[in-house]
Amino acid sequence: FSRMKPVIVVHGGAGRIFKEREEGCRDGVVRAALRGYRVLGQGGSAVDAVEEAVRAMEDDPHFNAGCGSVLNEKGEVEMDAIIMDGKNLDSGAVSAVKCIANPIKLARLVMEKTKHMLLTDHGAHLFAQTMGIPEVPGEKLITERSRERWKKNLEPDSNPEEFQKDLGTVGAVAIDSEGNVACATSTGGLSNKLIGRVGDTACIGSGGYADNHSGATSTTGHGESIMKVVLARLILYHMEQGMSPEVAADTALDYMKTRVGGLGGVIVVNKAGEWAARFSTKQMSWATVENDNLHFGIYAGEKHTKPVDEALASEREGL
Repeated sequence: FSRMKPVIVVHGGAGRIFKEREEGCRDGVVRAALRGYRVLGQGGSAVDAVEEAVRAMEDDPHFNAGCGSVLNEKGEVEMDAIIMDGKNLDSGAVSAVKCIANPIKLARLVMEKTKHMLLTDHGAHLFAQTMGIPEVPGEKLITERSRERWKKNLEPDSNPEEFQKDLGTVGAVAIDSEGNVACATSTGGLSNKLIGRVGDTACIGSGGYADNHSGATSTTGHGESIMKVVLARLILYHMEQGMSPEVAADTALDYMKTRVGGLGGVIVVNKAGEWAARFSTKQMSWATVENDNLHFGIYAGEKHTKPVDEALASEREGL
């Protein structure tokens, strides 16, 4: 039995990343990828690794997930998250949750401690209490930037669609040394969305999917479009037909664009440990670690590479 080389890929959302936020997004995905890879290096499972990577981005105000989430029409944070284990197709998700710092952690508890796959709103809140997850005041999750944008969108001549181009859903996919794959995705959703709106993130097969027989993927972009084509599952279907992760991702994104006019981005790893980070939007922050090398980028065609040791050293200096 040959052991797999572990791989982790993360994304910090597809869309338009404003110049002044670029560095923060790039640093954030790199940090998340390194943290997930450390879990894999210590013999942790793919599920542990993707949860850890996504948690790092939920805690980072640069991303639209956890702290830094966008606000709904009423000015509140409502978050969605999903996690999936490719070994047995177990999955856990939460939707429209408020006042918790790490929805991905709650999604994992849904997967492991209940017979269900998706808990929503009030029920998810009660379950979080039962599990002893600390409640954080809603304001704690709201950044100055999210509030500003919410106010702007309330102005009579505003066009929220304009602001929805930088959709900072976060996600991770991984394969561990045993050959198990997993995915995790977390988001604050769309700015000024209707109360109770749930997008693709919490939906299995749309926001993410993981199956040891083919691979794992996490998606980002226009949620309603992603749901129409069940994007994550579609990519795995293409890989099952023999496509490489990159071709499968491009084919599915292209279909979403031509069929329903939707833009987005995806990260993929297949069962052989080959990976891809592809997007049809202007940008998507992404990072991956494999074979002790870190790769990362934001623009189409951009790919920086450096040894993990070097990256970890500069991380420590930055702390």
